[in-house]
Amino acid sequence: MRNLNYQLKQLCHRNRDGSFATQAERERTLALVATQLHELGFRNLSAQGLKPKHVEALVERWTEESLSSGTMKNRMAHLRWWAEKLDKASMVARSNDAYGIADRRFVTNVSKANTLQEAQLGRLTDTNSRLSLELQAAFGLRRAESIKFNASFADRGETLVLKASWCKGGKERAIPISTAAQRAVLDAVHACCGRGSLIPAGMTFKAQLDRFKHQCSVAGIHNVHGLRHAYAQARYQELTGWRCPAQGGPTSRQLTPAQKALDREARLQISRELGHEREVVTAIYLGR
Repeated sequence: MRNLNYQLKQLCHRNRDGSFATQAERERTLALVATQLHELGFRNLSAQGLKPKHVEALVERWTEESLSSGTMKNRMAHLRWWAEKLDKASMVARSNDAYGIADRRFVTNVSKANTLQEAQLGRLTDTNSRLSLELQAAFGLRRAESIKFNASFADRGETLVLKASWCKGGKERAIPISTAAQRAVLDAVHACCGRGSLIPAGMTFKAQLDRFKHQCSVAGIHNVHGLRHAYAQARYQELTGWRCPAQGGPTSRQLTPAQKALDREARLQISRELGHEREVVTAIYLGR
């Protein structure tokens, strides 16, 4: 067991606050937090070492994973409990607003899609970061997946296969390669990296992630998660023949029974391609 996992487990056992259900949920959440911090590159972190940068990195990851506001609020409560027990309450902001976490997420049928602009891409000086962005736009990849990406493994001709170790939850998934634009991006990755990944030789994932963030900041590229929204919306129109509600298309109530069946089939397909597997999640990307 990693040091942080062990220390947080012991902290929970020494402080039996709340009901049995609350205690169990807190221990599960903090175990997950410790594992995710390790995956984010914060190695050898102790329970006493909690800092604002760790909280911000976790929130950024959870936002990228499209977690509900309710789930994020619950996790933030457990982070605050951790900080308070070690007399480090100031490490976590009192208000969730400081992290951009809304009180509750509603399906608003307002698009959150984002697209890459050539002027912004032209300000990027790191080719690997640019290709990661283009992969996110072309295939709806998560940021981490696009950085760990290795075209020699993933490119199967008509299908893109994402290795389990690249993906959230360690679940391998496949995405169709169906457009000339997607093939062009993959060809560019092949030419740049050969049999290697988009993490340059001699660099760690954390180092390339930091470079990617800096490159995006300098180029004025924000809301990269919106690239997944744009991918999902484009796929929806491709699979159904009409725009999704978030783009001004018909809402669920306006669809005929036959259209509703096609709508559900398309949403399930898009959910699988995004790595979610639940149809309900697509409302965040497509509206309802």
